[in-house]
Amino acid sequence: MISRVLAADVPAHIGARIRVAGWVHRRRELKSVTFLVIRDRSGLVQIVLPESDVPEETVVEVEGVVIASVQAPGGAEITEPVVTPLSEPAQAPPFDLYRPNLNATLPTILDNAPVALRHPKARAAFTITAASVAGYRAALDEMSFTEIHTPKIVETATESGATVFGIDYFGRRAYLAQSPQFFKQSLVGVFERVYEVGPVFRAEPHDTTRHLAQYTSLDAELGFITDHHDVMAVLRKAIAGMVGSVKTRAVKALNLLEIRLPEVPEIIPEVHFTDALELVGAPADEPDLAPAHERALSEWAMSEHGSEFLFVTGYPMRKRPFYTHPDPARPGHSNSFDLLFRGVELVTGGQRLHRYSDYLAVLQDPEPYRGYLDAFKHGMPPHGGFALGLERWTARLVDAPNIRQTTLFPRDLTRLSP
Repeated sequence: MISRVLAADVPAHIGARIRVAGWVHRRRELKSVTFLVIRDRSGLVQIVLPESDVPEETVVEVEGVVIASVQAPGGAEITEPVVTPLSEPAQAPPFDLYRPNLNATLPTILDNAPVALRHPKARAAFTITAASVAGYRAALDEMSFTEIHTPKIVETATESGATVFGIDYFGRRAYLAQSPQFFKQSLVGVFERVYEVGPVFRAEPHDTTRHLAQYTSLDAELGFITDHHDVMAVLRKAIAGMVGSVKTRAVKALNLLEIRLPEVPEIIPEVHFTDALELVGAPADEPDLAPAHERALSEWAMSEHGSEFLFVTGYPMRKRPFYTHPDPARPGHSNSFDLLFRGVELVTGGQRLHRYSDYLAVLQDPEPYRGYLDAFKHGMPPHGGFALGLERWTARLVDAPNIRQTTLFPRDLTRLSP
């Protein structure tokens, strides 16, 4: 059997008889000829034949001779074809996949995600996601981090009991993990530097364009730090690695979506939380930044520093988890940070408490956290880390107005399928 050739490689086989396989992306019937455009993972190729009744989205195999054609995708097409269906005749999806854009409402697209994701532009966003993860892993591997894989069923809520999914675990109460926080901290005592790419679960009550009940978190934790600035430096390298990977691994997707990648400055500008409130005209006792504040601060960072990234440091302790290290120089504030990117909070991180006595001081009832606290009894170095929301990252890269557009099969307040 002739080896299969991908659509993108067809122009390199002018004059040869080859075999391609994929989905019938488009069928155009003219008076004396029919054009089939076949789609595979690499792109599109045009087939010329006298007639065809194969419906769009049917999976086919085609053998034929390649000729040059300036009108065809890639400048070549296949003639003298033998078309063999590999699936039953496909039913028409509720939208035309051959059009430049998916002309359907977001709920319709999400309801039909297994088919909608076949659209080249829809799929392109996830090519960018995959390249981002590859770059993240490569950057942290280069910095001697060890990749870990931690449980997603836990005995104790990580941050609070208000946003957890409770489950029955063989008759015992358990939860879906809000983050790998406790595990990655304890593993600093094993590997010193760890990272994880995995799902996290939040019983998120906000039905917004930026919240999900399940998303993919890019976590990292590192030991022997001075303070949160050491963590910020690692995060900057990870972000640069992600952008660089997308630039080299997702060229077609970038071109198809007309994406402009950000420049990652050698030093990402930072502003303290109290100064950030003053910049946006918010009350001095405001405990957190609102979405409008994040947008305004990003505009300021671009105007003043030419940067699409901005660190906001020193958030109030009352708005950070109990394991956050306080700022010794500013009572009430923390050695923590958020990274803003194109108007949205993308990453949260900071320095953690590392002394057992400090945890006993901040926890009113340490008993539920005994399994977590045990590691600190036996010596833990000063450490810190961060968590980056992957779907939110991709949404900002591709300028998607809704995070569900960059989420495979999203889960939220109302959606549990497909």
